[in-house]
Amino acid sequence: MSDATNLRAFRAPTDEAPLARWLLIGFAALALAILVFAPLIVIFAEALSKGWSAALSSLNNRDALAAIRLTLLVAAIAVPVNVVFGIAAAWFITRFDFRGKAFLITLIDLPFSVSPVVAGLCIVLLFGANTVIGSWLVAMGFPIVFALPGIVLATIFVTFPFVARELIPVMIEQGRAEEEAALTLGASGWHMFFTVTLPNIRWALLYGVLLCNARAMGEFGAVAVVSGKIRGQTTTMPVMIEMFYNEYLSVAAFSMAALLAFLALVTLLLKTLLEQRHAAGLSASRKSH
Repeated sequence: MSDATNLRAFRAPTDEAPLARWLLIGFAALALAILVFAPLIVIFAEALSKGWSAALSSLNNRDALAAIRLTLLVAAIAVPVNVVFGIAAAWFITRFDFRGKAFLITLIDLPFSVSPVVAGLCIVLLFGANTVIGSWLVAMGFPIVFALPGIVLATIFVTFPFVARELIPVMIEQGRAEEEAALTLGASGWHMFFTVTLPNIRWALLYGVLLCNARAMGEFGAVAVVSGKIRGQTTTMPVMIEMFYNEYLSVAAFSMAALLAFLALVTLLLKTLLEQRHAAGLSASRKSH
């Protein structure tokens, strides 16, 4: 068979028939419409079913404002902690060779596979008032469960893989050459980190921070277990949504759900804009390595 015949017989894997392409595109669009866009439309429609004034009024009561403040506070604490942990874990895993590296990576991925409810229950069993550690902490005036520290601890556990998992592949691909060169030229460890390592990982770090923040604000299972659902004190926005809904306050529930969804959409929009704006730079930096 001639080369020309072989070229005609060859078909690229992505060179599908127009009908097949349109069917795949239509199926993907239908799935997105049913699973993503329709629920979002319903949430915002229900929130505004009685008008903007009713929706804003439901978000302006004492319990709703306390839930919003607590959610933002928990995210403000959990995200920086996870940034420090994620950078340290990624550095340790990608810059050193040691036994058990695969096991350590598995442990980092553990919150992806463990139910958040199980994580919250573990915190209760470890730091509850009926335990040795928990009773001592309560006596010292520093309760963990049914208080802010327990909510923060549960949120940190659920969200700590996000930053590390964004950084590890990037740091593996970049290698150690630039950092070793900086050390050879006399740079200190901190100077090397701030002038070489951090600029190379800044966009991956920012993506991890955005995803971690979105997950921290939306966490329900672990927080519901450790918070005790004390109205106005330990109720975050997801927990407050459930409480409003169970009390048949549908406008309040959907208004807070719409606010939470809006915050998540803003986070994802920022991530998409950053990816589009810096895609060329990221591609060039990866090719240079």
